[in-house]
Amino acid sequence: MKRPRHRERPPLRIRFRRTRGRRLRLLGYAFLTLIATLCAAVVVAYRLTTIPKPHPETVTQSTVFLDSGGAYLGRRGPVDRQDVDLATVPRPVQDAVIAAENRSFRTDRGISPKAIARAALAASTGGAPQGGSTITQQYVKNALLSPEHSLSRKAREALVAIKLDRTRSKDEILQGYLNTVYFGRGAAGIQSAARNYFGVDAKDLTIAQGAALASIINIPSYYEKAGSDPKVTAKLLRRWEWVLDAMVASRSITAKQRAAARFPAFRFYPPGETDGQRQYLIDVAAKEAADRLGITEDQLARGGYSVTTTFDLTSQDRAAQLIQDDPPAAKGVRVHTAVVGMVPGDGAVRVLYGGSDYAHRPFNDAVSGAVEAGTALEPVGKLRTTGPLRGLLRTAAPTPLNLASAYAALADGRYATPYTVARITRAGRTVYRTHADVQRVLDEKETILAGAKGVFLTAGAGGGKTRRTVWATGYDSRLAPTVALFADRAGSKKGTTVPAQLPNDPSPTGFAQSVATGIRSAVDRGAQGAASPVPRS
Repeated sequence: MKRPRHRERPPLRIRFRRTRGRRLRLLGYAFLTLIATLCAAVVVAYRLTTIPKPHPETVTQSTVFLDSGGAYLGRRGPVDRQDVDLATVPRPVQDAVIAAENRSFRTDRGISPKAIARAALAASTGGAPQGGSTITQQYVKNALLSPEHSLSRKAREALVAIKLDRTRSKDEILQGYLNTVYFGRGAAGIQSAARNYFGVDAKDLTIAQGAALASIINIPSYYEKAGSDPKVTAKLLRRWEWVLDAMVASRSITAKQRAAARFPAFRFYPPGETDGQRQYLIDVAAKEAADRLGITEDQLARGGYSVTTTFDLTSQDRAAQLIQDDPPAAKGVRVHTAVVGMVPGDGAVRVLYGGSDYAHRPFNDAVSGAVEAGTALEPVGKLRTTGPLRGLLRTAAPTPLNLASAYAALADGRYATPYTVARITRAGRTVYRTHADVQRVLDEKETILAGAKGVFLTAGAGGGKTRRTVWATGYDSRLAPTVALFADRAGSKKGTTVPAQLPNDPSPTGFAQSVATGIRSAVDRGAQGAASPVPRS
């Protein structure tokens, strides 16, 4: 019996060569299975992904206050932001932002694969956070998701961005982005940025201004000093030129428009002292606006309202210039100056100077400073008055606002209740409009006896070198300005004050008269641009 011959096993390299095709097929199947699994996971993740609601801070809007001519006065609220419709933002401004941040925005699918890969690599290797996201991704990141830097959050950002792009129009996404993106100077959104940098509404931005704001988005905390820091301004100028060139390349603007563009002038930053002084005005207008709407001041501040006041900033700033510093006083004595300018027969308050330094003393002397009237109301007391005017005569310590309203009534015999809010709008809709509250308090004969139009009277409490209060007040058909000058010193009890002697040099009477005269001159010069009084009920 023959033994079976033992077959010699082929060498390993030969066996490897013989099975290579099978192994490659297995690897291919495994790879395809992995890709299919990943695709399925992405599809499932996409279907399970919901578009989150915006963060509360991105839907909270501030309330802005404007003067009678529409000039920006200031704001109240936790964040400086007001929504605007995309249709009100000039198309070149929209195109400037697209040119600066995401040139393929109008055609992309909401994400940039290259940017996502770059960011994922940086996150996995511990590198610096990477930018380059699309406008859609930036909106998702800023308004809908947390700011953390991780692979999972970046993946979710991409999924939400894709779904947002598939379910919302490009205009809706761009509107959301422009209303939430941060521009520096505390301004969130294009509307607040336009006011903070240029003192205009978003609808009035020029091509040059729009390109500047688009350039700022890149590094807002650095570029916010543009206009006041030469180095920052020079760097922003170079980026501004780059944005404009990109707009020409994309045919958003013509070469002629590019050549005509001039680097815009910026509002100084940080704000000057006059901006701080305006907080006295906002205090008064905010309280009145909240009362008129039947809401709290906190609800007003967060409600995104636009409050058009009766104030005239030109005259207001002129008053601040005339006063500057109160006259010097003896050690321990503080001199106060309060100014009120009212429209006779209407009640609109054009000027309201409540103090020189709101940050250190927010108490408003013009509306709350009750000081000795002395002989200030004697001319009114000689007349047969009725209604509110008669009640004022019995006030031993009227406020400057009370006194201004009394003398305004002498101009035409009608007492008008003072007001500081002319109109309130929200989302472009008027929700409140003031109607002047006017009552006749003097008959025709008494009105004639009140004196010639344009009269100015000075009076006060105390006499000679012991004067404690000086008033300069008067009226004509356009304005009834009142200037009150008084002094106080610390009382015997902590936190109290008592009347003190006014300084004699310079003359407090001369000072008060010169301020009142200067304010009337400012109002006369700006009369053509001032808003008309509101309709009477």
